[in-house]
Amino acid sequence: MVAALAWPTAAHNSRYAAMKISSRADVAPFYAMEVLKAANAKAARGDSVLHLEVGEPGRGAPAGVLAAAHRAIDAGGIGYTEAFGLPELRARIARYYDETHGLNVPVGRIAITTGSSGGFVLSLIAAFDVGDRVALGVPCYPAYRNMFKALGIEPVYLRTTLETRFQPTPEMLAAAGPVDGLLIASPANPSGTMLVGQPLHALVDYCNAHDVRLISDEVYHGITYERAAETILGNSKGGIVLNGFSKYYGMTGWRLGWMVLPDDMTAPMERLAQNLYISSNAVSQRAALAAFDCRDELERNVEVYRRNRDLLLEALPRAGITEMAPADGAFYIFANVGRLTNDSADFCARLLAETGVALTPGIDFDTEEGHAYIRISFAGKTDAIRDAADRIVSWLS
Repeated sequence: MVAALAWPTAAHNSRYAAMKISSRADVAPFYAMEVLKAANAKAARGDSVLHLEVGEPGRGAPAGVLAAAHRAIDAGGIGYTEAFGLPELRARIARYYDETHGLNVPVGRIAITTGSSGGFVLSLIAAFDVGDRVALGVPCYPAYRNMFKALGIEPVYLRTTLETRFQPTPEMLAAAGPVDGLLIASPANPSGTMLVGQPLHALVDYCNAHDVRLISDEVYHGITYERAAETILGNSKGGIVLNGFSKYYGMTGWRLGWMVLPDDMTAPMERLAQNLYISSNAVSQRAALAAFDCRDELERNVEVYRRNRDLLLEALPRAGITEMAPADGAFYIFANVGRLTNDSADFCARLLAETGVALTPGIDFDTEEGHAYIRISFAGKTDAIRDAADRIVSWLS
């Protein structure tokens, strides 16, 4: 007779609690997701909530992508792909670089990843050893520094300002001493600012001259307003480009990204991908093939973001919020609220409780000076953004 299974008792649990947990797992929470949790709880109680805390496109995947996913599922045969992804999707991405940037990128340098986040993990493991020093500007996307910690990489923070458009400069790099790598983002989260023209070329030239491995987060390419974004691929000697289908293409939950690798990184990166992920989601890959043919719908989405941005840029000064990063791209406004509060987390908590508007406190992006900043996402529908702006103005007036 087989004995009945028993769940662990308190004694068992106390024994488990004594087991080691790596210090690299002790990373800070992603406060935008904590705000989302609180906002969802408020909505569950029947309160009106407006979500301006997460960077998720409000319209979702294009119709052509949804139709392609249905066709892929109906056709069956959904299994593993090659570790670097479907050859036809990689070829279509290579064509994208020719059409958008006039660059001839060999298909062999393109790898499909499990979201751009999966590409970051692969890139950091392949490019850097434990203890290597990698620079990044602050404020920055919090997952960067948390991935660094989890992988044993030493972050070298470059203090940026509104005067440098919250982007790093070669002078900051030089002052930081020897570094093994530099991570940049353009358009950036949370600031929305871009590196284009001479400022971008100067950073690339510095990395080339000093053998600094450059990693460029280009996931918000396509969502720009006054001018197009630039890729590092035309000039960087050993740079890695990260991009994906979550932002411009509206495919956040499909978890699909891509990397463009230098020649010396393709073989080690493929071996890592085989072992860590096997392959990215096959249905998402087949659906993503259609994303590049949905340009009209995607550009209409960008026009919605533009209207939302302009609406907030007009309304926020009426609420006393006047110092903001130039929102060149992406769908964020990074604003200084230091004259209103010295605790952005409390500010956002009170705003949510009293108005139902959910924003992200700046401490998510800058642990030292983020107490004076908030990030506002304008990726949602225009009616919601207008309503949120009215509530913020009324609350602060």
